[in-house]
Amino acid sequence: MKHLLLTLGFLYLVNFAPAKVINYAIVSSDTTSADQSWVKVIDALADKHDSSKIFYFPEGKPEEVLEKLKASKPKYTCFVAKHGEITREWVSKIHQFTRRIDDDPYTDTLWGILTGYDAENALDIASTRKPLTIERVASGTEVALRHCVEGVWYCELNKGKIVQKNRGKEPVQLKGKIDSTEALVKTLTDFKAQLFVTSGHATERGWQIGFTYKNGYFKSKNGNLYGLDTNGKNIPIKSPNPKVYMPIGNCLMGHIDDQQAMALAWLKSAGVRQMLGYTVPTWYGYAGWGCLDYFVEQPGRYDFAEAFFANQHALIHRLETYFPGMAGKEILNPDQAPAMASKMKLSKNAELAGLRIQDGAGLLFDRDAVVFYGDPAWKAKMADGELAYEQSLIKKSSTYTFKLTPLKGAKSFEPININGSQRGWRPMVHHFEKRIKDIEIIDGKELKPVITDDFIMIPNPKICDPKKDYKVVFRATLDS
Repeated sequence: MKHLLLTLGFLYLVNFAPAKVINYAIVSSDTTSADQSWVKVIDALADKHDSSKIFYFPEGKPEEVLEKLKASKPKYTCFVAKHGEITREWVSKIHQFTRRIDDDPYTDTLWGILTGYDAENALDIASTRKPLTIERVASGTEVALRHCVEGVWYCELNKGKIVQKNRGKEPVQLKGKIDSTEALVKTLTDFKAQLFVTSGHATERGWQIGFTYKNGYFKSKNGNLYGLDTNGKNIPIKSPNPKVYMPIGNCLMGHIDDQQAMALAWLKSAGVRQMLGYTVPTWYGYAGWGCLDYFVEQPGRYDFAEAFFANQHALIHRLETYFPGMAGKEILNPDQAPAMASKMKLSKNAELAGLRIQDGAGLLFDRDAVVFYGDPAWKAKMADGELAYEQSLIKKSSTYTFKLTPLKGAKSFEPININGSQRGWRPMVHHFEKRIKDIEIIDGKELKPVITDDFIMIPNPKICDPKKDYKVVFRATLDS
């Protein structure tokens, strides 16, 4: 069975084998699935999710399930794995083959890796059913608190700077201690933050709280987090309430080199149910920092997995648009990206956009280097809050209308917060509830939309005319 995906500049020919479509794929290696303590994790996911199916692969070769995923086209795919299996090369493989489920260049299933310090920890994560509405936010770097119900951030750049937002109030700047270690610990243990955000220097063994000045650390031992202040005081962290963790600018926080890795401690002793993390030292930042643009700064629009993959789609679109020679490259070692980019000629589109070869290298470096841990179908959303624009998808028979409605006048499409790296100007993304096929754009081609079987994307127009109609009308049919 074949159908066409049409955009202004793309024509995707997609082949689907006739098979039963499932909603949720559970994927595990033969060694993990032979361990009865981990079988309980797999069974918990199968019990939790309707229309699920379990697939197995030889250890170290997750790509061998690709043909089965092509046939079943799951909306979600959860890789259940012991921590020892999860190398950075393994993560890169998953990124790459989940883009090959069909012929468009984008990720074709919302995936996550469900692991834990041990099987008991992984089972706790897999068994979590209640959706999370995030109202309490804490951060070790600047975040857009105006879009949060309540929260606090501690500055990594300026000693003692704190910004706090109480429920129903505007954010206010405060002055605190230079050593913010204990205060940050208490945001987890006492305030019970439901979203925790970090940036700055880190390794698999710790997070350095201050970026430009001396401050304390978060460290871990045997799966237990603790704060270590500048006086050498050890402050235990036990924070079991379910939460999301976003180390958007940290090096290596997603890299599990052994059982002492920080990522496993966040999962075990800090109640983290979903998190992202770089598996490498980060220097560009698009794949990490951009998740704030979609998740925190568009509160209530996306769950965390949707926000993560919206940002992945945005990154791939940027590669496809400005660095087409690099977009198709697949590397298991991101450090190869700069050398590969140096051999490419800068495109005219990239020149006009003010981009350099280094940007292409950074995008390629980031693309497969950030991991998503947790059950991707578990729903964690920011509480509804202030939006810069509305977006809606209306379906009448086989005709769809995707519309953007500016809410902040001429500033509606501008960046909300620019702390970090590669921030703002993200495309507008909407994930379809069900896959579609036989797509034909009727109106709105001037917006250069990208429409695939599972999402629509409009590149950020940048200049906003509040009186203009920003909409794309297209015809499509549901795919089985």
